[in-house]
Amino acid sequence: MEFHVSLTDRRDLAGQIYRQLREAILDGRLRVGEALPPTRELARRLDVARNTVSVAYERLTAEGFLESRVGAGTFVHEGGPASRSAPAESPLRPRPVWRSISPWPDWLDQRPRFDFRVGLPDHRLFPYEAWRRLTARELRRPAEPVYGDPAGHPDLRAAVARYIGVSRAVRASAGDIIVTSGIQQALDLIARVLLDPGDHVAVEAPGYAPARMLFQSLGLRVTGVPVDAEGLRVDALPHDARAVYVTPSHQFPLGMPMSLARRTALLAWADRHDAAVIEDDYDSEFRFGGRPIEPLQNLDHRGRVLYVGSFSKVLVPRLRVGFLVAPASLHAALCAAKYVTDWHAPVPTQAALARFIDEGLLARHVRRTRQEYERRHELITTTLRRDFADRLELVPSAAGLHVSAFTAGDPAPVLERARSAGVEARTLAEVAKDPSTAPGIALGYGAIPTDLIGEGLRRLRVAWDADPD
Repeated sequence: MEFHVSLTDRRDLAGQIYRQLREAILDGRLRVGEALPPTRELARRLDVARNTVSVAYERLTAEGFLESRVGAGTFVHEGGPASRSAPAESPLRPRPVWRSISPWPDWLDQRPRFDFRVGLPDHRLFPYEAWRRLTARELRRPAEPVYGDPAGHPDLRAAVARYIGVSRAVRASAGDIIVTSGIQQALDLIARVLLDPGDHVAVEAPGYAPARMLFQSLGLRVTGVPVDAEGLRVDALPHDARAVYVTPSHQFPLGMPMSLARRTALLAWADRHDAAVIEDDYDSEFRFGGRPIEPLQNLDHRGRVLYVGSFSKVLVPRLRVGFLVAPASLHAALCAAKYVTDWHAPVPTQAALARFIDEGLLARHVRRTRQEYERRHELITTTLRRDFADRLELVPSAAGLHVSAFTAGDPAPVLERARSAGVEARTLAEVAKDPSTAPGIALGYGAIPTDLIGEGLRRLRVAWDADPD
C-alpha cells in the first residue's frame, strides 16, 4: 500500500523515515506481513537518495520490525514488537449524559443454543440467492460520478410508498419518504429538526431504550409515561411535551396494541398541545390474529404524526435500511439534516431493495416468515400457559417476534441459572434498560429454530423449579 511519510526538513532524513515507519508498525497502521514500497520507489516519492531509505530499512530490520525476502521485497516482520493502541490517558472527557448511556451490549454477539433474545429475526429465512442476484446487478451498473439524493434512491422511495400504502394503509407518496439507516437515524433526524435542547419528550415506560437514550444524548428532557392494557396512558402525558414517541401496533416490550380510543385521544392531545407524535410501527408485518391495527398516521388529519419504519426485522438487521414519512412542511429540513449527518445510505443497497419490493419478493418473504413466526408464537404461548401458569402472567399479544410475561418476583436469578444450561433470555427490565420496570421476562422467537423451542422452555422450567423461593 502507499504509505505517507512526511519530511519536515532536510536534516536526518534517514532518521525521520525510520521513526515514522516504526511508529506506523507500533500503532498497527502497518500490519504484520504487509509489504513496504521498494527503496527505489519510496526514495523517488520522497525526493531523497535511495541510500537514505535503505539506511532506514536496514535499521528497522536489525531491530526486528522488518524482514527482507529475496526476490519478494521488504515486509513487516511477523515476530516484531506488538502493536500499541492510542494513548489511554487524555484530558478529554465525554459530556455527562454519556455516562448514563449503555454501550453496545456484548450479549448480542453471543450465539446461545436456545436463543430467546428479543429483536432478532431468523436470518435463515432470508432469501439470500435472490438478494445476491439483485445486489450483483446493481454493482454491475456503471457508477454515477455524483453523490445520491439525501432523501434516498427515487425507486426505493416509490417502492416504500407503495408497500406501506398497500400493507399498512399509510397515506404517502414517494415525495413524502426519506430513506434512513434504520429507525435510530429516523428518530435522530426528527429530533434535530423539531426539538431544541431542553425540550420535553414523552416516551413509553417501559419502552424502547435506544430511542430514550438517543433523545437524552441530544439534550432533551425525557419522561417515561406508563402503559396499561390499552397502551400509552394519554392522561399521564406531561403537558409541556413537544413530542411523544409510541409503538402503537405492538408496544415494546410488553406487546399489547394501542386501543382505538387511546389512539384517537393521543391525536387530540397532540393537537391541543401543539406536539408531534412519532409513530414507530414496530413489528406490524407480523400479526397473527385479530383485526389489523390502524396506523396513527392514517387517522391523523392535522399533520401531527411522523411515521417511521425499518426493514431490519423483516429482512436482516445488518442491512440497516429504514424510512421516515413526514409532513411536507418538514421535508426540506429533514433532507438537510440527513445530508449533514451522513448524506445518504449506500445507493446499490437502496436500488436492490427497490427491486426486491417491486418484484414481489418482499411480500412473498413476509408471508413465508409470518407463517413460521406464527407457529413459534403459538408454540411458546401454549407452552407458557400450560407449564408456567404458576410462575408467569402472559401479556396478551398477537404480533411481533417476542412475547412478554410478568412474574411475582425478580426473574434475573432464574435466567442466570437457565443461561448455564444454554438458554438465553432477558428480563423486561434488561430489555427496557429501566430498573423500575415491573418484574417479568421477554422471550423472543425470531432467532431460535422451531424444533428447539420446546427443549429451551423445558430447561427454563427446570431453572425455575430450582428457585429456592
